[in-house]
Amino acid sequence: MDIQKFRNIGISAHIDSGKTTLTERILYYCNKIHRIGEVRGKDGVGATMDSMELEKERGITIASAATNVKWKEHNLNIIDTPGHVDFTIEVENALRVLDGAILVLCAVSGVQSQSITVDRQLKRYKVPHIAFINKLDRTGSDPEKVKDQLCEKLDHNAILMQIPIGLEENFEGIIDLISRKARYFVGPKGEQIEETEIPAEYLEKTEEMREEMLDAVSMFDDELAEAFLEGKETEEMIIEAIRQATIAMQITPVFVGSAFKNKGVQSLLDAVIRYLPNPTEIENIAHDKDDNMRDIKLKSDPDLPTVALAFKLENQQYGQLTYLRIYQGTISKGADLINVRTNKKIKVGRLAKMHANNMEDITTATAGDIVALFGVDCALGDTFNSGDINYTMRESFVPKPIISLALNVKDSKDQEKLAKALSRFIKEDPTFKSHVDEETGETIVLGMGELHLNVYIERMRREYDVNLEVCEPRVSYRETLTKAVEFDYIHKKQSGGRGQFARIKGVLTHSGKDDNIFKDKIRGGNIPSQFLPGCEKGFLSAIVKGHLAGFPVVGVKMVLDDGDFHAVDSSQLAFEIATRAAFKENYHKAKPIILEPVMKVSIETPSEFRGNIMAIINQNRGLVLDTVIDNHFTRIDSEMPLSETFGLATQFRSVTQGKADFTMEFNEYKPLPKSVEEEILKEKRTQKK
Repeated sequence: MDIQKFRNIGISAHIDSGKTTLTERILYYCNKIHRIGEVRGKDGVGATMDSMELEKERGITIASAATNVKWKEHNLNIIDTPGHVDFTIEVENALRVLDGAILVLCAVSGVQSQSITVDRQLKRYKVPHIAFINKLDRTGSDPEKVKDQLCEKLDHNAILMQIPIGLEENFEGIIDLISRKARYFVGPKGEQIEETEIPAEYLEKTEEMREEMLDAVSMFDDELAEAFLEGKETEEMIIEAIRQATIAMQITPVFVGSAFKNKGVQSLLDAVIRYLPNPTEIENIAHDKDDNMRDIKLKSDPDLPTVALAFKLENQQYGQLTYLRIYQGTISKGADLINVRTNKKIKVGRLAKMHANNMEDITTATAGDIVALFGVDCALGDTFNSGDINYTMRESFVPKPIISLALNVKDSKDQEKLAKALSRFIKEDPTFKSHVDEETGETIVLGMGELHLNVYIERMRREYDVNLEVCEPRVSYRETLTKAVEFDYIHKKQSGGRGQFARIKGVLTHSGKDDNIFKDKIRGGNIPSQFLPGCEKGFLSAIVKGHLAGFPVVGVKMVLDDGDFHAVDSSQLAFEIATRAAFKENYHKAKPIILEPVMKVSIETPSEFRGNIMAIINQNRGLVLDTVIDNHFTRIDSEMPLSETFGLATQFRSVTQGKADFTMEFNEYKPLPKSVEEEILKEKRTQKK
């Protein structure tokens, strides 16, 4: 198989921009499916890529889905990623294995809050991309405005490659600026393309936009610039210049259409093949564990030792399905692979290509391909080698969970099912965590937002038949110190035989940031170096639970500058106990306070509801940071304590007739207002009693 004809692409966008609808059309035009399903299951079937029952019901993408199609002799591996911020890890893991992406934007809403998050992720993993302005058939669509927003809000060098013929209900077709041809998509599903001359009324506009496009592209290609000045540019020259500039992420070619109305999708597929890179044109770096994690440039060569990354896990009825991106080498059925993290050898039993939740068995796969292994035990982000090398891929960026819920089950049978479900979901999704609260005995689950947790709870009920009781989310408060205190603590225990002795002296203070720091400035061996790890261990165990309200302690610095020891009675354990006790004894002297997580909340609303949204922000102890008014839409950036954000979606929807959209991510920890702190302490005292 010619690796030059591989494309690994993702489809990324803000929620409701039409990603899944677009993927459905791509599958149809590539003859992968023979009828088009619609999102939200209006047709009783649902979209092919939303294979989970919950996805069909809610009409959203929860898990990224992979498929492979053929378009004009090229093999395309496509990953349809979720647009919702709660499922951000799915997007992160999909993006790191992609070579290119299509950024989908709505022609009416343009660049929305989630488009900004997705764009940040594309840039973090240096994924070259083209943009597709979708929904040109909708009232209020304006592709030129959206192209300008790409430049202004996302800092892209966006260049239109096509212009529409008509807009809204009059949207008929598109004009290709490179070939100067008009294209109409006819037939019941737009599968026939009619290419004609440009309608007379669009000639002037086409020439003007073409010149603008060539002007922008020729900035990155001297040969084209010269030919353009002499009026001798050829189509091949333009295409090659656009391709090189796109791969170098110097420009973002912009295409237009309406996936729902079956217009412009085939031209977008042509653009994927023309402008997005094949696996050999992307630089992938691994680290050599046998050579100080030295950077190694991987080559998409089937004959080199194998390096593959597990970027998605799925638990199926008969075992775990592991999605792999092969960066180098070849994987064959029956071959051995080494899991670099665990050093365990695995045998490739079943190798498959995925199409949503259907598998097509294959016997071998080479560098550049995306495949699935069946029945292999591994964790997300594990690297596999063929054994003659010890290379690992870098770890993904995993955002910390921000919201928690307490789960209770009725009997031990349900407890078992719950444990099974939790261990599976935690393995599949690093942003979903769980632990048992020592104080209350409740099972606490943590996630990226209300929707994130609700989806998992619903899946536990459906897929594992767990009878669950869900309690109000708890906010992960923290404690910190506000005053520096000096300490001098002696731990002494004599009880016949060998005793315990340790003396430590130093300062306990705020570290100036959220990190906890332990530092020793011991000079002259007053505390021998073999006892210092004990001091650090004592400090780390002391900050797990603060002595004000029992929350974890952050932003504390403990500096040891002196101490004493006994030749017989001192030990690592004695110094560990001394450090812990010194921390506890001086904690209240250092004036501890409670910190609360503050979220960055970005709301997009039709401008007429701006006042209502502002009022809700103020009622919830929020602070408006910025407002951006763009035609009929307003984006409000604000800060809000996490404790005030529960049920926020319902509040926003009720005052905007369901038209507002918001995203939320953790910003920082800030001190709690005194009155709220008092309430929490009072509640803690009541619980203790």
